Amino acid sequence: MLDEYFIRESSEKDIKSIQNIYNQGIEDKIATLETEIKDYVYMEDWFKKHNGRYKVIVAEYKEQVVGWASLNQYNNRSAYDGVADLSVYISREFRGNGIGKMLLVELETIARKNGFHKMLLFTFPFNQLGQGLYKRMGFREVGVFKNQGILDGEFVDVMAMEKLL
Repeated sequence: MLDEYFIRESSEKDIKSIQNIYNQGIEDKIATLETEIKDYVYMEDWFKKHNGRYKVIVAEYKEQVVGWASLNQYNNRSAYDGVADLSVYISREFRGNGIGKMLLVELETIARKNGFHKMLLFTFPFNQLGQGLYKRMGFREVGVFKNQGILDGEFVDVMAMEKLL
């Protein structure tokens, strides 16, 4: 079934699909500390900031965007120009089907091509599905930030993971 998925660089026509999938991640509280649903204007602004070395890619299934991933600026100091933060979000009904791996493989190719020497991400320690994928893809746990944020009125930890390219 994986051969039915197509990975490509995103375009402005994908913003609404990216928004919907991101909002699912916010609602499900498994991938982000964000708590407010994002509107189209917010996502359009976010999308416009992903140019040059910072790319957004999407996974399509039967011409429907079912997942997306992005390289994000980690820090605006020039000392960190070689480090990219990443995001991966999969539509609820398509999670666990290998799409995340496909997106990560392509994202790593883009990161290398664009001169990054490291990719990093932040995940919840309880997101076992995501951590399993990241570990299989060569990411290592760097550490856990205790009480890094609040979800549903409770402090949550955030795990940092990295992969040297």
